[in-house]
Amino acid sequence: MPGFEWLGEQEQEAVAEVMERGVLFRYEFDQQRQGIYKVREFEEAFAAYTGARFGCAVSSGTAAVKVALAALGVGQGDEVITQGFTFVATWEAILDIGATPVFTEVDETLCMDPADLESKISDKTACIVPVHMMGAAAKIDEIMAIADKNGIPVMEDTAQAAGGSFQGRHLGTFGAMGSFSFDAVKTLTCGEGGMVITNDEALHQSASEYQDHGHDHKPVGRGNEGRRFIGFNYRMMELQGAMGLAQLKKLPDMVATQRSHKAALKEAVSRVPGVSFRELPDEAGDSATFLSWFMDSPEAAVKFNGLLSENGAGAVPWGVNTWHAYPHWEHLHAGATVAKGGWPFVRPEETLDFQPDDLPRTAGLLSRCLSWQIMLGWDEEHLKQMTEAVNRAIGGM
Repeated sequence: MPGFEWLGEQEQEAVAEVMERGVLFRYEFDQQRQGIYKVREFEEAFAAYTGARFGCAVSSGTAAVKVALAALGVGQGDEVITQGFTFVATWEAILDIGATPVFTEVDETLCMDPADLESKISDKTACIVPVHMMGAAAKIDEIMAIADKNGIPVMEDTAQAAGGSFQGRHLGTFGAMGSFSFDAVKTLTCGEGGMVITNDEALHQSASEYQDHGHDHKPVGRGNEGRRFIGFNYRMMELQGAMGLAQLKKLPDMVATQRSHKAALKEAVSRVPGVSFRELPDEAGDSATFLSWFMDSPEAAVKFNGLLSENGAGAVPWGVNTWHAYPHWEHLHAGATVAKGGWPFVRPEETLDFQPDDLPRTAGLLSRCLSWQIMLGWDEEHLKQMTEAVNRAIGGM
């Protein structure tokens, strides 16, 4: 997810133009900013790119999840179902909104297992949050069918999959809302930042108000209007909006480059004995940020990755990853918090309890899974070196 590799003159010029006007705040100061609103332009351009009606830019991908959940009315007493393989931000936002995260197993897509999803639904389920991990789609058609049957809204966490699609439709547009991240290591980067998209005008309005202290941004002037509810500060600033617009123009070429590099490496890995690749519900829609494969045992994964590392091409071993894998979220399992009263784990109605062995299938899959992050800056020589590393690793098995 390396948009930073293509930061260049376009981004520098976009940021310089904002600095020349001297307005970094996304609202107000119309005369000084000469009527130019870069964050607003970015919201409109990104929504159009995805095919959504509305975009609401925010300060981070984590904020995007929380803002979307708030707009959907999720709060204390609610359960939100998500998956046990995701960045910690997904469930941090669920906890921070006052809801309880309920975790599903992942399947060979490395995304939410629809069968386990169905088993986790309760009368407290207020939202389902599938995560399109590492650039590729979850089984979003099956997930939507289950959600619709039960009358539960879906909020797609698309933080890692900007540019990805399923059956020709951009990820993030299937559910009631979709969230994105534009942090420093995403394919489209603003340094920090995020976006919430939706086709529902009322949800968009609520998201817009919540991310700016409840201000409804009516033409009477921000701060002079009435407010329907309290909010918080999750605003994106003009520098980020300007960078986002410059990066968005490059996104199609970024995805095409990632796909080309991934295809070359997949051919090499396919020769590894006992290997199987991550299941892709729609390979044509994969944004190709990662190449992921399974070895036939955890021991084989450790051995093969050791050989790759010796040859300068080590992969990400998800079985021991502490940022994304449920079994290793020690702060979640410990209920660790800075709040003296134990919030958000200790609540008037219950004390939340998450055990590291709750998702055995996810743990088993991740123990056999290796991934390479696909970089934009790789040239033919680098791809050749990685292919040779695979060949040498095969010879050492």
